[in-house]
Amino acid sequence: MNKAITDGLVFMPPEFALGLSVWSSGEGTPGSDTYDGSGQGVYVPADQHFDGCIEILSTAALQKLRYMGQTTILPGCYLRVTARVKAISGPLPTVRIAGWAGGAGGNHVAGLTETGPEVTLSAYGEVTEISAIVGTGPRGGVDMIWPNAIYGHFGIDIVNGTGGVVRVDDIVIEDITNVYIRDMIGFVDVRDYGAVGDGVTDDSAAFEAADADARGREVLVSDGVFYLANHVTIENQIHFSGSVVMPDDKRLVLQKNFDFATYNDAFPDEEVAFRKAFQALLNNADHDSLDLCGRRIQLNGPVDMQAAEGTKTTYASRRAVRNGQLQANSSANWDDVTVTSQATYSAANSRQLTNVVNIANIPIGSHITGNGVGREIYVKDRNIAAQTITLNQPLYDAEGTQVFTFRRFQYLLDFSGFESISNFIIDGVDFNCQGNASGVMLAIEGSIFQLRDCRMTKPKDRGITSVGGACQGLTIDRCQFLSNEMDQPVSNRTTIGFNANANDVKIRDCRVVRFKHFCLLGGTGNLIVGNHWFHGDGETDGVRKGGIIFTTPNAKSVITGNYIDNNFIEWTNEHDETPALGQQYSFGGLTITGNIFTANDVADWFNYIVIKPYGPNHYIHGISVTGNTFRVLNGSIQRIEKVDTTFADLDYGRMRNVLFQGNTFNGVQEEVENPAMIEHSQDTASSAWVVDTAPLLPFGGRSRTVESCAPNGAITNASNATQFVTPWIDASYGTAQSQVRLVWPSAVKGKVWVKARMDKPL
Repeated sequence: MNKAITDGLVFMPPEFALGLSVWSSGEGTPGSDTYDGSGQGVYVPADQHFDGCIEILSTAALQKLRYMGQTTILPGCYLRVTARVKAISGPLPTVRIAGWAGGAGGNHVAGLTETGPEVTLSAYGEVTEISAIVGTGPRGGVDMIWPNAIYGHFGIDIVNGTGGVVRVDDIVIEDITNVYIRDMIGFVDVRDYGAVGDGVTDDSAAFEAADADARGREVLVSDGVFYLANHVTIENQIHFSGSVVMPDDKRLVLQKNFDFATYNDAFPDEEVAFRKAFQALLNNADHDSLDLCGRRIQLNGPVDMQAAEGTKTTYASRRAVRNGQLQANSSANWDDVTVTSQATYSAANSRQLTNVVNIANIPIGSHITGNGVGREIYVKDRNIAAQTITLNQPLYDAEGTQVFTFRRFQYLLDFSGFESISNFIIDGVDFNCQGNASGVMLAIEGSIFQLRDCRMTKPKDRGITSVGGACQGLTIDRCQFLSNEMDQPVSNRTTIGFNANANDVKIRDCRVVRFKHFCLLGGTGNLIVGNHWFHGDGETDGVRKGGIIFTTPNAKSVITGNYIDNNFIEWTNEHDETPALGQQYSFGGLTITGNIFTANDVADWFNYIVIKPYGPNHYIHGISVTGNTFRVLNGSIQRIEKVDTTFADLDYGRMRNVLFQGNTFNGVQEEVENPAMIEHSQDTASSAWVVDTAPLLPFGGRSRTVESCAPNGAITNASNATQFVTPWIDASYGTAQSQVRLVWPSAVKGKVWVKARMDKPL
């Protein structure tokens, strides 16, 4: 690169033969004294060594010679100033290249080095060559570093030569940029704009200046450690040979190559690089996603995502992190924080604990256990001054004061510092928890958090945790959850895939292996479609637990086209502060259609659908179980469904809109349907036939309704004479109210089809 050629710039001063009026005995600035007629200098046309030169009589301890023309200083351009001198008479002086740095408006740029190396002349008539290099960056061999100058007046200084005579050949200024940069085409180096790279000096302005001048070329961060004290945005491509350090609250935004690989080049520590890249993601309108470039990022502790960003507590623009792996290395930073504390609970204030002892030591996001506390209860917020804790869900039976245990799990990505995050996507990321960490903790509030094509491998405690409402519209598509407890029997497992407190969760095409529970869903409007979750073990007659657990009785949810393996659907109201039926809806709004249910080596009391009311007087008012296949291997079970009466039973006299139809049963001793088609044979003539609906009706229900009663062949009297008669029907008959009595006008016998229901449709 040579600016004289590429840009037509003239660096070379005129020869002395053209006159001395442009050669100053001062700084070379306009109005300074010249050597033309001053008596201090004369032009010598012939010299045995020089083809024309200036002869200077030194009249001061510092005698200056400066060209009055402005020699342009450009970022990335390096000039060598050379002079050949010899002493003629008088004291032998010291000589050096020197200059005057000029800035905008003709002002002097102070604080710069304006002299080159000094050389003392040792003999009269002996030619000595002196030189110095001037440029904008601190490169090796640069004598005068002028990052802020735009031009200079160059020449020489004669030091300590008062009374002596010195001759100076024509001064040469040449562009030697190519000495420093083999190929400047397409690159601008931040050092050429004044970056120092010592890890201490603030190089922010130099980075911005290099980027501003790049105009499509690549910005080069050469070797060194560059401290950036301020926000820096690079609009052009950038390449890091050196690295960057900057305060946590300052951002580096790389607009053209915004990806983790580039940030890792800038910040060699992977954790720091990930935090800085995420910080930029939330502060850069030009990019909606952070590409991890397929890289594995090894983490030695949880990433506090809000602290990584540093300034925001809410965020709603669409953003994504994709294509990489996060790995939890073994470290004490992943250890759970466990606190026990006394607190008081009242159902009248259902989402709050009061008078919490030691509250300052209880982290937000802590999992809570205690008497009367349902599953997946967390600390959503805390008020240290008021000694209160806000809960994500109510407690079903914890009235009064007791000691609770608070356990804070540690997550690879922890968003709980955000008050609200919406429209955030994690795409194609492998959460390699390695049994050291949990996966993702969501923000306190927000909506439409998505995981797609991700892999949650060996979470220590939880895959995904919601401590508030950020799970509203949570979407998990085509993800795989692999437990850390593969070799543990179900009875010993503690890990859970995920939980949700809010509504409209979509779980589609996922594969989930051997957790205690796949998920707990505390909201409504859930769509569970096309997944395969299996939670068995190698135990014979082994314990099985709920795979999907609904904790809201009016679930308004659909479970369709799933493979449900060695676990069951559990339906509770454990997140209700008054679990006895009051004004709230009871159990209803659940559709289970077209699923494959399978189990092996289970005890015969195992069931695939379990309703567990935590208080009395509840009933079913809407469930559809249709088109499913129920199969048991290596044994059989008695029934597919039951009511868990640990806390209370259902009110079988209020059942409504229950549909069990079109299902297939293998290895099930008692098949169920509703309405149930029952063929009854009456061999002895009687005016009252008793038809038993058990065990066909689901949940051991009563025969509340008979939709139809049709003869199957002739109805005859005792003499076998055909009788054209119709019975009236007495439903809910018998002690268990599970029989139907057909009352005829006279004693008859024969066969009938009775279509009975354990509910009333309306």
